Amino acid sequence: MLRYVATILLMMSLVPTALHARPPIDPDEGIKHISWDDAGDAIGQTVFVSGKIVRVGSAGRINFLNFDNERPPGFVGIVFGENLERFPGDLKELYENKLVEMRGLISTYNGNPQMVIARSDQIRVLDALPKTEGVEKKPVTTWSADPNEIVVATFNVLNLFDEVDDPYHADEGTRTKPRDELERLAATIHKVNADVIALQEVENRGYLERFNKVFLSDMGYENVVHFEGNDGRGIDVCLLSRAPIGEVTSRRHLTFKGPDGVERQFNRDVPAITVLPPGGEPLEVWIVHLKSKASGADSSEPIRLAEASMLRKLLDEKLEKDPNARIILTGDFNDTIDSTSLLTILGSGPTAMWPTPTKDTPDSILDPDQEGWEPIDFILCSPAMAKSYVEGSSQKMRAPAEMDGSDHDPVFARFKLK
Repeated sequence: MLRYVATILLMMSLVPTALHARPPIDPDEGIKHISWDDAGDAIGQTVFVSGKIVRVGSAGRINFLNFDNERPPGFVGIVFGENLERFPGDLKELYENKLVEMRGLISTYNGNPQMVIARSDQIRVLDALPKTEGVEKKPVTTWSADPNEIVVATFNVLNLFDEVDDPYHADEGTRTKPRDELERLAATIHKVNADVIALQEVENRGYLERFNKVFLSDMGYENVVHFEGNDGRGIDVCLLSRAPIGEVTSRRHLTFKGPDGVERQFNRDVPAITVLPPGGEPLEVWIVHLKSKASGADSSEPIRLAEASMLRKLLDEKLEKDPNARIILTGDFNDTIDSTSLLTILGSGPTAMWPTPTKDTPDSILDPDQEGWEPIDFILCSPAMAKSYVEGSSQKMRAPAEMDGSDHDPVFARFKLK
């Protein structure tokens, strides 16, 4: 009996530890601490802002936490009337003439910086002002290749999942990616040093942005593209880019019939993302992540063939209308280059896609367990884009999963901008 009770007590003592284990990326990690008078340089960023609130006022339903007496103010905290019940007392008594730190998104009103405070836990009173960082951006990695070239890469990052259970997806069987694997992923992405990198198996935009901010802040990936796709487990395709982004088209709602006559949608999404490299011609990056063979070839093949047929149709429509369209189709195709699905996508004739011939990088580490495995991650080019390909530049950086944080290897290639 005593042993039974002791076991129960031990299990109860372990539960809080499991429930409150520190996430791989702390929610506040990577968020800058700035002074209130630097807020104007942090528009659109989530930051900690510190300073002294010199006056608390109101106008109708809007309450103002002013950090100076100027008109208009240099920076102001905003509390809407409907949120006052979330604060433990009168705002004037709580914060006027107090040193505070606020956490939130810097937005603007009539061109002036502000932060909307919706809850009391967004603001805390301080005994002394903390050391601030300013908002100067960290020096970013310069354009990765020759200034007249652009490096495009693809990398299936293997379940970049956060620590939160998503009730709308069957993610319960997928673990949160541990910190050490996140660090290895980031190290691999640093080595590739692509200007544009397509990623697969990312759970959501928020976690991608946290990963980018914490681990890739020196890479210059200021442009993030992500749409929630159709995957039941919640894995999506997305893009990080140093170059500006133009028009983006998601195809997650597109319906079509496959060769088997069954009406389908893309299992994930196939976004078409226009990249606008400085000093170069625009190009479109289409990202794919076709159905894997994990559930068996018999059940997955019809899905891949249906998606491949629709991809070929979309490519034909685009390239017949504009033969000079510069398109890169890249991602995890989950099939080999000589498979029916890949041959369907590649096509033939004037609209055929061209595969970049890939070789291992000089620093690749060959995994004995993967010897003989054929590639399933590709960079395919439209005829016009193939003319910009830098001969011999397409490479795969091979390494075991325990070294690069994924069971896939990144593939990258260089293209001339003009």
